Amino acid sequence: MEFFLQQLINGLTLGGIYALIALGYTMVYGIIQLINFAHGEFFAAGGYMGVILLSFLAGQGYLQTHPWLCLGGAMLLAMVFCAFLAMAVEKVAYMPLRKSTRLAALVSALGMSIFLSNGLMLTQGVYDKPYPAAFSQGGFEFGNIVVSYLQIMIVLITIGLLIFLNILVFKTRIGKAMRATAQDKVMSALVGINSNKIISLTFAIGASLAAAAGIMVGLYYGSVNYTMGFVPGIKAFAAAVLGGIGNITGAMLGGLIIGMVEIFGAGYISGQYKDVFAFIILIAVLYFRPTGIMGENVDDTRV
Repeated sequence: MEFFLQQLINGLTLGGIYALIALGYTMVYGIIQLINFAHGEFFAAGGYMGVILLSFLAGQGYLQTHPWLCLGGAMLLAMVFCAFLAMAVEKVAYMPLRKSTRLAALVSALGMSIFLSNGLMLTQGVYDKPYPAAFSQGGFEFGNIVVSYLQIMIVLITIGLLIFLNILVFKTRIGKAMRATAQDKVMSALVGINSNKIISLTFAIGASLAAAAGIMVGLYYGSVNYTMGFVPGIKAFAAAVLGGIGNITGAMLGGLIIGMVEIFGAGYISGQYKDVFAFIILIAVLYFRPTGIMGENVDDTRV
């Protein structure tokens, strides 16, 4: 029972991270029906921005005295950086192809993913960059169950960001404009909604969430590298498909399920195959329920 509870805690932590990444995929698809395969690189860029900023603050001595304030500032700056990076990518790689075929946009997304990944390699190097160890110590113990402060922090930040996104999308005028653009771009333009701005904003929001997830993964595993966006990005895409691509609630649920399955599969079956379980679920969902758990086009939950 204690082992099960420990794996449950680990699964919630990992699943929340996958949910944040999956939201970027599902939001962009909901707006322009594009699978943005460069999204994993925004996640990696956020992780690198976190390690750069936190290492700088550690060198100045601020990280030792105000660790959580430094983390909040670094995360905010990384999210802003990746938001602007995503808007630039959208302007360069996707906007000129908006009236082209889906295949052309998909090839552009794959090319942008390779470009950004190699850009990270050239600017940051091929070796792992370690995160400062200020957040890796301490926690609670309940028998053999260990809950670290870092896990609590990751879960709380994830919940906070998910609540913020839901409020933004479903309770604000910006969110209403996003949902209107997703349902009918022509009609939304007729009522004064600038679809180009809404699409750029959607890219920015998705990338900022991925950046936050990148920092949390870097803190959780202790380091980042330029390839770190590939596998989590594919798993997050699987989570988005599992929940129902284009469906925000589904992406959150799908991320949690993928995280749980990966952790429990590694714990009860074999850790060597932990990356396989997400893809088994993806294949099964595509075969038995292509629209996902929550459905692909649900009006009250679609972006």
